[in-house]
Amino acid sequence: MSSPFSPAWAAPAAVITLGALASACNSGPATGDQARGTIPADSTATHVAAPAPANSPLSIVAEINAPQVTGVAVAPGGKVFAFSPRWDYNPTFPVALVGANNTLTPYPDASWCTWNDSVKAEPQKHWICPQAGYVDSQGMLWILDPAAPGLKFTVPGGPKLVKTDPRTNKVVQTILFPESVAPRKSYLNDVRIDLQNNYAYMTESGTGSLVVADLKTGKSRSLLAKQPSTLPDPGFITKAKGHGLYDPTGKPGAFKADGIALSTDNQYLYYRALSGHSLYRIKTAVLRNAALSEAQVTAAVEKLPDAPACDGMELDSKNNLYLTGFENGEILRRTPDGKTETVVKEDRLQWPDTFAWDPDGKSIYFTDSQLDKSPNWNKGVGQPHVPYRIYKMALTK
Repeated sequence: MSSPFSPAWAAPAAVITLGALASACNSGPATGDQARGTIPADSTATHVAAPAPANSPLSIVAEINAPQVTGVAVAPGGKVFAFSPRWDYNPTFPVALVGANNTLTPYPDASWCTWNDSVKAEPQKHWICPQAGYVDSQGMLWILDPAAPGLKFTVPGGPKLVKTDPRTNKVVQTILFPESVAPRKSYLNDVRIDLQNNYAYMTESGTGSLVVADLKTGKSRSLLAKQPSTLPDPGFITKAKGHGLYDPTGKPGAFKADGIALSTDNQYLYYRALSGHSLYRIKTAVLRNAALSEAQVTAAVEKLPDAPACDGMELDSKNNLYLTGFENGEILRRTPDGKTETVVKEDRLQWPDTFAWDPDGKSIYFTDSQLDKSPNWNKGVGQPHVPYRIYKMALTK
């Protein structure tokens, strides 16, 4: 089949210096079938960033004008990787190594970062719409590509999980997902790697499900499809700093399974839909057991006390759950006893998105994607926004 996005969308990734203003380009109208949103894309929209508080625990790792950065991963040696899915934009470097002065280098190379009609016969060898990455305990970078450019339909043969070695910039392993696991309307969203049991756990936000993959055999399964724990809370209105997200038809944004976190002992997977305050967890042993029926898996889901809506989640060694709270522009920490506390809240945080641990475990990184500024959630008009940032925060426990 032909490429599901037009080559005319292609635009170079622009890198800017700290303090510059943002701009991006809009490729066309958004669809009503989006998993999360479209890139903030009004080229005339500029906005002066809120100043950093004098006592802020945050430091800016990178500040990028375009493309929109949603995901981040950090490998040993301080290598920081940025992820920019092809939503309605064709970034030159959808997966990039972030260097000094906000420079971006294609990862693992320029060929993998190319997706157009000239390479459409090899969807398994190119980033089509890379959403997220995760560095495992051995320093390998796993990249999740839902292969759904424009957030419309997956490219046949494109949905994949790719293991790479940041030390050599080489692809080590590729796991392809069949249509039974990643259907045409699916959107694989985030991933966690369990090397103790050799499994990957993923959220899928297009239809609403969890996906598990055996890293040894490459076989994968879809679980909890369209169950309450992978779907938005009924009637929930997704808001960021009081601004409700409604599409051009007036329909509220309803985002399915998104946030995911794996306990450090690999025994529990925490997950949730983006649109809602409901929080869930399930034993990973249940997810790995192919002998269990759908009803048995569903019965094993544990509903936890509600927590503020968030996009990204991470757990530390003490089972504190960190949340990127987009509703109020803050980073939250939920203690094992269910108490939620604000770690940092600043005016300059606009839709904090995805987390990544520093390999030393003492700091955490996160992106600030400003998803709520996108045209699709503002009656088709992109709102003023500042550069997309990657922040680093030292943790105090």
